[in-house]
Amino acid sequence: MADADRIIALYEAHARCWDEDRGRTLFEKPWLDRFAKLLPEGGAVLDIGCGSGEPIARHLIAGGYRVTGIDSSPTLIGMCRSRFPHAEWRVADMRSLSLGHRFDGMLAWDSFFHLTPDDQRSMFAVFRAHAAAAAALMFTSGPRAGEAIGSYQGEPLYHSSLGLDEYAALLRRYGFEIVAHRAEDPDCGGHTVWLARAMS
Repeated sequence: MADADRIIALYEAHARCWDEDRGRTLFEKPWLDRFAKLLPEGGAVLDIGCGSGEPIARHLIAGGYRVTGIDSSPTLIGMCRSRFPHAEWRVADMRSLSLGHRFDGMLAWDSFFHLTPDDQRSMFAVFRAHAAAAAALMFTSGPRAGEAIGSYQGEPLYHSSLGLDEYAALLRRYGFEIVAHRAEDPDCGGHTVWLARAMS
């Protein structure tokens, strides 16, 4: 089995360890604040790869947003349901996501980059299908095209990235304009972040 195909099982097997390791420090807050400025008050947000809901979904819920979280790990979704019972949580694979309604904001933070390059390309149609008018989209990627294998709990942890020019082209092709972008942001733990908005 390829390392990319092991991601779902890896997160399920180590869900409780991952939740403990994730921590609750919201180093992403400056980018989340930018994202939130593009949302209507009380808007609907789709958190793609929501993990255990800590700390990002908690922050969005506290801000008054209506969060729907999806993750492939039943254990992680169970944690979300226990912690935030009034939000909506679903076990789902982002690659085949078809919720039948649209959101004011979509977030794929540290999740989308576990997909293969071809699956990442296909995700832009998924983003568009779930985007309300002027919806915000924020995701993290690698800083350059390629694949990288990390490690978590002694198992290989797959990551991949398209080139920055290709991400920009895909956003344009699927009707999103780039609002902000930073490669290897030193103020955000070295994350490469994209913030875009659906064009009418």
